[in-house]
Amino acid sequence: MERLLSINPILLALFATIFTYFMNLLGACTVLIFKKISKRMLDFFLSFGAGIMISASFFSLLNPAIAKAEELEMTSFIIVSIGFLFGGLLICLADILLNKILIHRKKDNRFKRVVLMFSAITFHNIPEGMAIGVAFASLISCKDMTILISSIMLSFGIGIQNFPEGVATTLPLQREGISKGKALLIGQASGLVEPFAGVLGCIFAYYINSILPFLLSFSAGAMIATCVSELIPESSKTHKTASTLWFTLGFIIMMILDIALG
Repeated sequence: MERLLSINPILLALFATIFTYFMNLLGACTVLIFKKISKRMLDFFLSFGAGIMISASFFSLLNPAIAKAEELEMTSFIIVSIGFLFGGLLICLADILLNKILIHRKKDNRFKRVVLMFSAITFHNIPEGMAIGVAFASLISCKDMTILISSIMLSFGIGIQNFPEGVATTLPLQREGISKGKALLIGQASGLVEPFAGVLGCIFAYYINSILPFLLSFSAGAMIATCVSELIPESSKTHKTASTLWFTLGFIIMMILDIALG
């Protein structure tokens, strides 16, 4: 692990987001094996991943954002609050836009609805990739093992919930009569944006260190908004109690790792 600290944070962000893309690809590959995956299993991935992501949003993003803002002699609560607000608003505005599109396409066939779902998942992958990149950018000013582990765990949490997203885009396409190969090709494409977003987020934070507190809190706001608006409602529709327990477990695991390593 200590060798990783000597690697350029941009490369670390690239490797981490390639992993999250791979998890999306792995989920998409289920179309080659199964015609259907149990809702309970998908709920597990979504709720457990959401727990890790929300916990990591504080320990890996908000907490470092506050510390970095104070280090730069900024008014930390203002900068962090503004960044968090803008991150949440981005997801809210995207949801509003997508809902309006869905209303206008009610009479269209199921395939078009699948395309819209694919677009929504792809869009939500952008702030997730950016969050990973910005988290690793924190290593610029502090080569700390705790930051490294927290960033890796953040990537792990996002990767976990990317698996059911890959499933959610490929299996419906197959049900619409698209071949397994084409469904896989389209489904995995939704995760391709994460490496690009991760590298761009890290580069911005890397070369413009003064905006790091804003970017960290912005990513936290976008991630938590995504969990609240998408992951948690979807995972608790049919298995509310089990999903709550898996969410709690994911949050606790991330919290324990941070405290133990801190």
